Amino acid sequence: MDLPLDVTPDPDEFIRAAMLWHFDPETGSPFWVERAKKLSFDPRSDVRTFEDLRLFPNVTDEIRDVPTQDLIPKGFGPRPDVVSVIESGGTTGAPKRLPMLREFANRLAVADAASLTRYGLPKSKHWLCVFPSGPHGAYEQARRASAVYGDGVLVFGIDMDPRWVKKQIAAGNAKVVEDYVGHIIEQVTFVLRSQDVGVLRLTPPVLHRLAERDDLVDLIREKITHITWGGAHMDPDSRHFLCTEVFPGINITGGYGTTMALGAGAVERPGLSPEDPCIFEPTLPPFVTFNVVDPDTGDTVDYGERGQVVFNHVSKSFFLPNNAERDLATRVMPLGGQIGDCIADIAPMARFGDAQVIEGVY
Repeated sequence: MDLPLDVTPDPDEFIRAAMLWHFDPETGSPFWVERAKKLSFDPRSDVRTFEDLRLFPNVTDEIRDVPTQDLIPKGFGPRPDVVSVIESGGTTGAPKRLPMLREFANRLAVADAASLTRYGLPKSKHWLCVFPSGPHGAYEQARRASAVYGDGVLVFGIDMDPRWVKKQIAAGNAKVVEDYVGHIIEQVTFVLRSQDVGVLRLTPPVLHRLAERDDLVDLIREKITHITWGGAHMDPDSRHFLCTEVFPGINITGGYGTTMALGAGAVERPGLSPEDPCIFEPTLPPFVTFNVVDPDTGDTVDYGERGQVVFNHVSKSFFLPNNAERDLATRVMPLGGQIGDCIADIAPMARFGDAQVIEGVY
């Protein structure tokens, strides 16, 4: 399990090593060592390949009330290097709290920096990030990626509280939401006007609001060379409009991440045109992989068909297999022997379990 940050292991060999690590009482987390007693199979002997991860149940609801320290593998010793405790957004129930260990945070930062290299982001331009900070973790992870990628890059942050926005939307308080988003836009404007930023990282709802103001569109066209979006979905028509009509000449690329995978996810395939479907490729296989399934049967859908997004997180720091997301996507064939699926045209499900899905600003 001790791999250099830039090494991609053989997927099935990696799975076998991970099972020994996570289910040995000496190295595994208290949660999984105890949970293994209720399984109908032995992970250390029966899980040999990535396909075998399907044997595991989806335990996401169980994790809501698990003490966070019980999710840390004992193999990290009595003083594990935990950089933060991150939380899911709480969109479909009580938030889940996960430990972000430095081992995986560093690995993810290196993978994110490699993705930015593929996009051709300048290494000397400063970033403006409109993402939530703690406890969601998106802003902090962007800072770690910039430290790996950039040459003296400064990251200017605009914080937001997505849970509060979703609560106001659910209560029908449209004016309150409008005022809050206006507050975010005001802060973005201050930084854009006063600082030498060239990269803008934000959510689609905030980008849409920026695009409604001619003065800000002009300012972004003047200063920004790259826009990366994530944290909420963007429909194909909006993506085409922003790329071709509002911000032509600016490199606009999307990302898809999930807190339950410790912030890892997928990035837009390089070289796509605004007319192409927005295809996302995993940033960190085989540590985080995706599958698209029929939400009723759990069976993988055919390429080109839509279904529910399911991911597996398998790293030295954390283990979460078969986690069903609140999103639908089109299954796309991967390139170059990549393990798992690529996904396209992601959109939230109307309901997830017993809860209505509300995106808000993130």
